[in-house]
Amino acid sequence: MAMLKKIGRLFIIKTRLEAWLVIYAIALGAVERGRHYLDTYPGWGGWLLAIACTGVVFLAGGKLLDAVRAPEPALAGATYRVPVQRRIVTGRNRPTRLQNRHGLESRTSRRRD
Repeated sequence: MAMLKKIGRLFIIKTRLEAWLVIYAIALGAVERGRHYLDTYPGWGGWLLAIACTGVVFLAGGKLLDAVRAPEPALAGATYRVPVQRRIVTGRNRPTRLQNRHGLESRTSRRRD
């Protein structure tokens, strides 16, 4: 069983370079298959199948590159500190609307001409 795990690890794509090599291999196979379709099905049908073969490379390549994580950037000699979340204070110390001596109305609303 341990031998199967060792063999299985050979088929895991770990780096972006390996992902690009697999994409290149898929592209070569897709182009060859597309040429085969052009020979077998002359006309629009062959062209559509050839384009579909090469289009699959873009989908598979995108999935492969998304699946391989980019290396985390190392911080230059410092430990990373998580920013502290500040609590929202909802008490008497929170600023509210300014009140004048006569209540909440503004000076312009109290003006009488």
